[in-house]
Amino acid sequence: MANHLQHETSPYLKQHQNNPVLWYPWSGEALAKAKEENKLIIVSIGYSACHWCHVMERESFENEEVAQVMNHHFISIKVDREERPDIDQIYMTAVQLMTNSGGWPLNCICLPDGRPIYGGTYFRPNDWVNVLNQIQALWKNEPNVALTYAEKLTHGIKESEKFPISRIPDVYTKQDLLDIVKPWQNTFDKKLGGYQRSPKFPLPNNWLFFLRYGHLAKDQAILDHTHFTLKSMASGGIYDHIGGGFARYAVDAYWHVPHFEKMLYDNAQLVSLYAEAYNHKADPVYKRVVLGTLEWVSREMTSVDGAFYCALDADSEGVEGKFYTFQIEEIKEVLQEDAALFINYFSLTSSGNWEEEGTNILKTAIDADKLAEKAGFDAKEWEKYLEEIKGKLLSYRSRRVRPGLDNKILTAWNAMMLKAFVDAYRVFGDQTYLTIAQKNAIFIEENLFSPNGVLLHQPNSHLEPIEAFLDDYAFTIEAFISLYEVTFEKKWLDKAINLADYVLNNFYDDKAAAFYYTSKEVASFITRKFEIMDNVIPASNSVMIHQLHKLGLLFDKPSYIHVSAQILANVFPQIKSYGSAYSNWSIRLLEEVYGFYEIAITGENSSLLRKTIDQYYLPNKVLLGGKMENLPLLSGRITGNDLIYVCKNNTCSLPVDNLEHFKKLIFEQETKNKVP
Repeated sequence: MANHLQHETSPYLKQHQNNPVLWYPWSGEALAKAKEENKLIIVSIGYSACHWCHVMERESFENEEVAQVMNHHFISIKVDREERPDIDQIYMTAVQLMTNSGGWPLNCICLPDGRPIYGGTYFRPNDWVNVLNQIQALWKNEPNVALTYAEKLTHGIKESEKFPISRIPDVYTKQDLLDIVKPWQNTFDKKLGGYQRSPKFPLPNNWLFFLRYGHLAKDQAILDHTHFTLKSMASGGIYDHIGGGFARYAVDAYWHVPHFEKMLYDNAQLVSLYAEAYNHKADPVYKRVVLGTLEWVSREMTSVDGAFYCALDADSEGVEGKFYTFQIEEIKEVLQEDAALFINYFSLTSSGNWEEEGTNILKTAIDADKLAEKAGFDAKEWEKYLEEIKGKLLSYRSRRVRPGLDNKILTAWNAMMLKAFVDAYRVFGDQTYLTIAQKNAIFIEENLFSPNGVLLHQPNSHLEPIEAFLDDYAFTIEAFISLYEVTFEKKWLDKAINLADYVLNNFYDDKAAAFYYTSKEVASFITRKFEIMDNVIPASNSVMIHQLHKLGLLFDKPSYIHVSAQILANVFPQIKSYGSAYSNWSIRLLEEVYGFYEIAITGENSSLLRKTIDQYYLPNKVLLGGKMENLPLLSGRITGNDLIYVCKNNTCSLPVDNLEHFKKLIFEQETKNKVP
């Protein structure tokens, strides 16, 4: 018989609906039952694309004997971390405090009131049962020990990621950036790209910082390593060379063997990163990655009404990576006379390049395109030929049993992918990308707001709606600003500032000078957390200060700029201790040091001028314009002429009317405003 998860909509929860474990979803009913029966609670957290979540389910949660222990002594609650990131934050912090590590599946044993007392990640069946029996015996025989530990752990959860309020510096300097970059730079893997570690995560925001820092600071060594890392990731097995899109991480140091699940948030950020990298250095590999990834999103991850789905599973037919790997005979069968060239191009062998005999993960050498020259192709011919070959392999692969699709629609991740399509449109000029972004924005407007206008974390369903978290607001604001920058339709800025006002009223804590992750309108569990450290997704506080800074400039709102500056000042002392965990904060710091441009483009042909300006790499800017005086900076500047105004530090240049004069103006500004 199905357990209490049978009526849930989350694919991850539904995967567990027929387990013999009597799972509950996170709910008042489950928490009340635990208190009523004085039973400890098991909170087990994961997500549908998580390989080790599947393993623990097969080994433990489908095991009748294990289930009997869980059902007899505990109330067991299953949580989709993507659906309830607020709950995941609490228990992840607890496990990190207990074990100095974390991950998924995340399993916490808690008091009947939900406060954690023990936790970890993946457990083997015997270990899991032993832990359950020991903790149950402790609760039965020495409950005061458990209560005391819960109090200490809860205090630790409440105090984590809190920083004192600092004075806003009069000026940030180049030396401040060097203090962050130099120790961080020592972790670079100069042979393989990325950092000296395995597994290797793409961490797109890290490399976005280094790309911008290298350009603005004119640090060629940083730029070289950044581009080397991007080429290494794009050539490795972590990138799906046939279908497009990146896996979540590589398990080795070579970017070769992926942990095969594909997440929307990774790919959104990587599209934006590779598009910007192409804007800086027009490498055909970067364009190939952006176009291939967006084709995958459009083909496999987009609903008919323009929403983007969450993830693709790592497993198919119960085997990790089975959908994505090839044997050499398959390549020969599909490609016939073309097989020899592409066996070489994709680094395939008869014995295989992965753990199972004869199994190959497609990857390329970092300079694999040199094979095209040897085979007599010019660049354009090669791109066309490569596309045809990949199309044949994609058609063949599509007949296999597909990995599971997590079709949840999450606001923050949709906003990130919306911005990715906008970023690709700005660099490559494909109108289709803008159309897709606009369709997604309309979906957000129509489906991700409650009837009373409050942003939601997921679309309304028959289940209780979940109000948006800080990251939902921050990334949606960012997406709407980016959409304004390419359309000059002010309605998107108006929506962004309305959301920002709501965040300031409902998430901001004056005493802490930071934003809570949850709204004051929503009942909190244990505590309201601040999300400060950047991870695989930038922290919601760091994203929010970027958007407040932009909106403050665009609408001439000094209070927005002050809040942004104050939060940055609070976090600034921590950044140099661990640059990788503060990369998005470092980008904001970079803009403080090197300045931030407001570029107003006016006239009948403002859209054409915008396209021209976007071909020039200038990462520290925001664009505004059009034919109406609807923003302070446009007041008095709309004439019958097409003009460009460059403003920085509350000072605007005389207008220019072409790209060459614009470039000269930027150069003069940089020379004039030399930073210390």
